Amino acid sequence: MELESFADEWGPEKIIETYDPKTGMKGILVIDSTALGVSKGGIRMTPSVNVEEVFRLARVMTWKCALADLPFGGAKSGIIADPKKISKEEKKAIIQAFARALKPVCPSMYVAAPDMNTGEEEMRWFAEANGDWKACTGKPADMCIQPGVCGIPHEYGSTGFGVAHSTIVATEHIGLDIKNATVAVEGFGNVGSFVCKYLSEYGAKIVAVSDSKGVIYNTDGIDFNELSKIKKETGSVINYKPGDVLKNGEIFELPVDILIPAAVPDVITKKNVNRVKAKIIVEGSNIPVPHDIERKLYERNILVVPDFVANAGGVISSYAEYVGKTPEDMFKLVEEKIKKNMKIVLKHAKQKGISPRDAAMEIAQERVRKAMNKK
Repeated sequence: MELESFADEWGPEKIIETYDPKTGMKGILVIDSTALGVSKGGIRMTPSVNVEEVFRLARVMTWKCALADLPFGGAKSGIIADPKKISKEEKKAIIQAFARALKPVCPSMYVAAPDMNTGEEEMRWFAEANGDWKACTGKPADMCIQPGVCGIPHEYGSTGFGVAHSTIVATEHIGLDIKNATVAVEGFGNVGSFVCKYLSEYGAKIVAVSDSKGVIYNTDGIDFNELSKIKKETGSVINYKPGDVLKNGEIFELPVDILIPAAVPDVITKKNVNRVKAKIIVEGSNIPVPHDIERKLYERNILVVPDFVANAGGVISSYAEYVGKTPEDMFKLVEEKIKKNMKIVLKHAKQKGISPRDAAMEIAQERVRKAMNKK
């Protein structure tokens, strides 16, 4: 795709494509904006990743960082490879080749992070090959540059923690007590499992949880610790007892107060939007609801917390690591920023009579525009 087809007033500033003949590494980096600071975004490794996909993800990061009120711009990178078809050694060599190729702009203009098929181990490889501790975040906790200044891996659950606090602010906004709220969570991975953990601790009743095998549904509530144990021992949440096992799509139609999509994109569509019964939808995953469908939910008076508002805990954690904070400080910062920005967005939406997504976009764009005008 030609740059002219998606370039606009916001960016992108740079599109870099790299190739290493020795390892076969084919990489893409899109730096969308550095108006607010060095650009931030994860490394996605899939066989189908392309420039357009990386650009769109980078643009989301521009708005996410702006709305989180961080001194980061937006970026994203991709490596064209199938992790299932290469060995660990081959993957390491490819990651390292990508890290070396990006040295001219990383970490001076771009700071990497985990994304699809990359995690803390890949971040260790990336930082070591790049030669700078600040080249990426989401590094292992044992990777330190001095005592107390160490990696903060995403496996700590910062994104799910932030989604849980987004949920609490949303319930307060509509006058619903979290301790009387019923919750359905789609996905029990890094985001969904921590959402369940924290919302359970805050008193919510988790009544439905899904994974790739199906949905477990119990109106009396699901015990998080037992569910985690069952998932680990059997490989699926559907083996939790007691409870009814449902098909995956049915979780979006259950009579719950709060619905949290926390796995794959495009799960609420024109086919099932009219069967959604939740009062609040908090988007833990990226783009779980197409924007035109979000509009339909808004028109039905369902409060939808947009993805780039709700799931900003991960990038806030990245900032905490980048500036050398401890994990304890990181969690405090995630809670503080998520709550503050959620309240700003919901207040703005209410005052102007617009959807939370429109309100969030207005705020994020205004912050970026001000920074661009100062340059």
